[in-house]
Amino acid sequence: MGLVCVVTAAAGIVWLYARQPRTLSQLRGSMAAAVGAYSVDRASFDAGLAYFRQDQFEEARRAFARADPAQQDAVTQFYVAYSFYRQGWGRLGSDDALFAQGLAAVTRAEALAPGGHVQVEDPTLGARSSDELAVELGEGLRVGLNDFNPLRLFRSRR
Repeated sequence: MGLVCVVTAAAGIVWLYARQPRTLSQLRGSMAAAVGAYSVDRASFDAGLAYFRQDQFEEARRAFARADPAQQDAVTQFYVAYSFYRQGWGRLGSDDALFAQGLAAVTRAEALAPGGHVQVEDPTLGARSSDELAVELGEGLRVGLNDFNPLRLFRSRR
């Protein structure tokens, strides 16, 4: 009986170390996801999408955070990453802080997705996969000769 308790406690510690939840809601969500009982609050997710489509990105991220407090849903995290991309995108340059947060969110989404790839069928998006979004965010963080190209004024946002 003592051996079972020690092995169970050790497994719990390893699980906590691997997941590294930062909040109690992330801990509960991780545990629920581990047993297949985690779900996203659909009303908050839909509110987040409505804000996202109206270019209200901070409000969208707050609604997405309510919908997915444990950050365990790949699609929700994809939209969080996309909101950072859209808010940080500019014709002359990008906001590196927002793009870095977006890259972290898309990496989190890919880690949660089966096969490590998120595909969203949303006709309003220019980049419908996590691969495309990660490339856009990475290019925005990179400094190169293309940053000084005057034709950048005519580029379009994805």
